[in-house]
Amino acid sequence: MNYDKLAELLFPHITKTPEDYETIYPPRQLPAGAKVTRLGPSPTGFIHLGNLYGAFVDERLARQSGGIFYLRIEDTDDKRYVDGAVETIITSLDFFGIDFDEGAAIDGSNGDYGPYYQSQRGEIYQCYVKALVKKGQAYPCFLTEEEIAAIRQNQEQNKENPGIYGEYAPCRGLTLEEIEQNINAGKPYVIRLKSDGHQDPQKARTISIEDGIRGILSMPENYQDVVILKATGIPTYHFAHVVDDHLMRTTHVVRGEEWISSLPIHVELFEKLGFEMPIFCHTAQLMKLDNGNKRKLSKRKDPELSLDYYRQEGYMPQAVREYLLTVLNSNYEEWRQKNPDADAGEFPFQVEKMSNSGALFDLDKLNDVSKDVLVKIPADQLCAFLKQWAGEFKPEILPLLEGHEDYIEKILDLGRSGKKPRKDLVYGKQIFQFIRYFFDDYFEIEDAYPENASDDVKEILSRYLETYDHSDDQSQWFDKIRAIGEELNYAARPKDYKKNPDQYKGHVGDVSTVIRIAVMGRSQSPDVWEIQQILGEERTKARLKAQL
Repeated sequence: MNYDKLAELLFPHITKTPEDYETIYPPRQLPAGAKVTRLGPSPTGFIHLGNLYGAFVDERLARQSGGIFYLRIEDTDDKRYVDGAVETIITSLDFFGIDFDEGAAIDGSNGDYGPYYQSQRGEIYQCYVKALVKKGQAYPCFLTEEEIAAIRQNQEQNKENPGIYGEYAPCRGLTLEEIEQNINAGKPYVIRLKSDGHQDPQKARTISIEDGIRGILSMPENYQDVVILKATGIPTYHFAHVVDDHLMRTTHVVRGEEWISSLPIHVELFEKLGFEMPIFCHTAQLMKLDNGNKRKLSKRKDPELSLDYYRQEGYMPQAVREYLLTVLNSNYEEWRQKNPDADAGEFPFQVEKMSNSGALFDLDKLNDVSKDVLVKIPADQLCAFLKQWAGEFKPEILPLLEGHEDYIEKILDLGRSGKKPRKDLVYGKQIFQFIRYFFDDYFEIEDAYPENASDDVKEILSRYLETYDHSDDQSQWFDKIRAIGEELNYAARPKDYKKNPDQYKGHVGDVSTVIRIAVMGRSQSPDVWEIQQILGEERTKARLKAQL
């Protein structure tokens, strides 16, 4: 077989050589130890937590080492392409603080190693496929779908591994003349890798790869003649990412553990193309507890898998980032305890500290982390975020926020000072639910009055209204409540009632709860006196009168 002639027959339009592309995309001039990482999502319209999870790893590895983090859009599967998906990917990741040094952008690309859209790199891939054909390491395959189905059926009957290899790869042995005849007859064809691997496990070579997260991975070599170029001239993912990771000088490839089974194919491609392999870091799948059992997060069952979920609910990016770091590195929480006020970017992230047995994602834990994060964020920043969220996802409340920033900031700051600040705020939707009693249109009585005081509600409120003085300080205000309670036979202190329950109707806490519910509609809230100061005298009295 004259492989040079075959290569020219198949790719007459390809004039560049691999050496040309090595010159176009030279090794990057970076400091020693600098890591080059990439995120390579497909534009399917669904950007999920796994993308963000991997992006954090990529970003940390690159940033901490003085390297490069870039975005590559892997859009070779046009059947799955969704209009507007690239913009969704970029804006969603930007919202969560993921910044790229180079790569695909909404208005094109930035950087010297593009194009960063695989659909625009067709000639590059074909150049390297042509090089493999020249070396006799790839060949055209004219098998039809029906012929492949028949081969698969035969393999199933013989209990053999499915695929095109060995005796099941009839196009491997075609002569140049036969190939020319098929092409002249207009038969469609793909290009397959001519694997050197052996399908017999006893004779197969064992390959060993050092995974950045999992250590040494050992497995049998690839023996399948996988498709590397489709009939359309578009490469498969296997081939495209190998070429791109080399030419873009990627040093670390972070991807999900579902790709481990494809490693033998990728190893053979790197070897045959003469490329140095990057360090693969296969992350654990994101799991959740479901009735006490761990299972993989599901697009169908779990809305929290989609990044849109966190934006719609109104989680602050800092909170999601903080929580993901606790999932990513087992020692992050210990570091945070020692460095409570440090920026998360100062944490020395290590892939070796990542779980390889399933990373447990827990919404309750995220909410707890979010409380800790939000309590440290100034009220003006919380207010700005709440307005931004409302503008996008709850526009009907935006008029309550815009132009009333001073009022909102006082509300958001309630109980957040002192040694033990309240941690009531979690995410946008919850925050508005929590503070909605400050807005008359959303105010309602949600809780029942205390049973101990149910017969005295009107009397308590009537006496409270008579003695109410908006200028009272907190101590004077509470003294009046205590006096009302004592006049109506409520213990001045809860412990007095606990000791002698038969002597009192209840205690002062029951009296203050009646007032709390009348003014806030709830039995639990921040300090009533502070809330009244924010509501103002007129609105406070109006609510009390409404209950009378």
